[in-house]
Amino acid sequence: MAQLEARELPLHKVFCSDYDFRIPDYQRPYAWQAEQAQQLLADLEEALLRGDGEPYFLGSLVLVKDSRAAEADVIDGQQRLTTLTILLAVMRDLAQQPDVVTNLVAMISEPGNTVLGLKAKPRLTLRPRDAGFFHQHIQTSGSIKTLLELNPHNLRTDAQRAVQANARALHTALSAWTDDQRLALCTLMGVQTFLVAVSTPDLDSAHRIFSVMNSRGLDLSPADIFKAQIIGEIDEQVSETYARRWEDAEESLGREEFSDLFMHIRMIFSGERARQELLKEFQTQVLVDYKGGRAKEFVDEVLVPYAEASAMIRDKTYAAGDGSPQVNAWFRRLLQLDNNDWWPAALWALRSHGDGPVWLGSFFRLLERLAASMFVRRIYTTPRVLRFAELLTELNAGLGLEAPAFQLTEAERTETLARLDGDVYYELRTRRFILLRLDELVAEDDIVATYDAPRITVEHVLPQNPGPQSQWRADFTVDQRKEWTHRLANLVLLSRTKNSQVQNLDFAEKKERYLRRGVVTFPLTTQVLGQVTWTPEHLEKRQVELLGLLAEEWRL
Repeated sequence: MAQLEARELPLHKVFCSDYDFRIPDYQRPYAWQAEQAQQLLADLEEALLRGDGEPYFLGSLVLVKDSRAAEADVIDGQQRLTTLTILLAVMRDLAQQPDVVTNLVAMISEPGNTVLGLKAKPRLTLRPRDAGFFHQHIQTSGSIKTLLELNPHNLRTDAQRAVQANARALHTALSAWTDDQRLALCTLMGVQTFLVAVSTPDLDSAHRIFSVMNSRGLDLSPADIFKAQIIGEIDEQVSETYARRWEDAEESLGREEFSDLFMHIRMIFSGERARQELLKEFQTQVLVDYKGGRAKEFVDEVLVPYAEASAMIRDKTYAAGDGSPQVNAWFRRLLQLDNNDWWPAALWALRSHGDGPVWLGSFFRLLERLAASMFVRRIYTTPRVLRFAELLTELNAGLGLEAPAFQLTEAERTETLARLDGDVYYELRTRRFILLRLDELVAEDDIVATYDAPRITVEHVLPQNPGPQSQWRADFTVDQRKEWTHRLANLVLLSRTKNSQVQNLDFAEKKERYLRRGVVTFPLTTQVLGQVTWTPEHLEKRQVELLGLLAEEWRL
């Protein structure tokens, strides 16, 4: 068996002369979108704001690499390595300190060392079609400005357009940071951010490792294997019809969501957290009930109905008479969460009570309360999944709306309120969700809040850094600014990007030049526009009111 090495490495040991990363020509092109690049930065920023010194784990690499040489073919990890290189390049070109620039340049490209026999070259080489572009516009110092000025329609490949889009997204975000903040991020990335590099000199061995670590990287997904098994058991006279029904269901959801559907179905049937790979557990927990000539029933009674329910949730298209709009509104709220662990319970409800919009409205109110509380409290994956597994077990036992797992304990309610009453702005993943929920709650009956603006941002009214002669410094003491700046009462929603030139204006002028122009029917922000002044006393009153609305809505 080929020698296998697995090493946990900080990024400064990943982007160094120990590794000469190359993307083999047979790999798919770079494909991460701006949303994924922004999420990477948001995750790093969240780790930075926590300031607890804890290591931040970015995932793993699978490499074909001889331990005696730097050359490393990347089997898994291309998207992450490429995006990290783009991020380093953006920070390099924004940095003002010469030593920081030098250090970042050395992480992106090997400067060369005659004594050690090292040639100057990029640390990461993309597929041949995109390697030159990436070297010229990312790995060359000062190249970001030129890259952002290029017409994307003139770029040769989708990978090049993705590189430019992600560089623009990261540059836009980091341009609003101070030099000190960007330096802190560089330090976090260099010494506290880790990857696990799994290396083997044998290509076949690397692919086996990749298969175990990332089944989605395989050309053949578990869903494909289940299809072959199920359709293969159906009589030839109707197998084509059932194959088409299967394919229609997959097409309606898309390949990724369709694959997720099998994990949701497994969870519904078992009421347990996954402990083994899906290929094994789906066989023993779901398909075992459809042996002996019952393959058609699986397609008719399980796959197609759950696929239709899944599309209904995603597209918010439930329609069953009075109460349907309210059900779709619950879908919209749940879909704003950063996980889909609630999805199996939602599918169960639609499959079991699809003709009862009033019952479903009550069900999804309970489900959203539970999911939102765990989201606000940042409950991590395992206990979150266990809670929903417990709920499904109770639902399958017939407990319905009375299922105990729906209920929040006193400690859970207290912690949820405490989180809501804290510095919400620093909670990057939850702040927009919380403010959108509040926006609904403060809306008048005849006002429909808008959630489909192309960009929704969370902004401060009292700015983070008011000028030395600002009225803000007269109205708020240092302690009062520290107390209120990042809490709910001082935050609003805008449908525009940040504007650093006007964010720090005094209240009256800021309303006219910044806030008013950024509103797309956000009642929460309209409330602020109706205020003549913005003082600590007003914030204290507003905080109590807003917390009260959330406490009442979520029965905290």
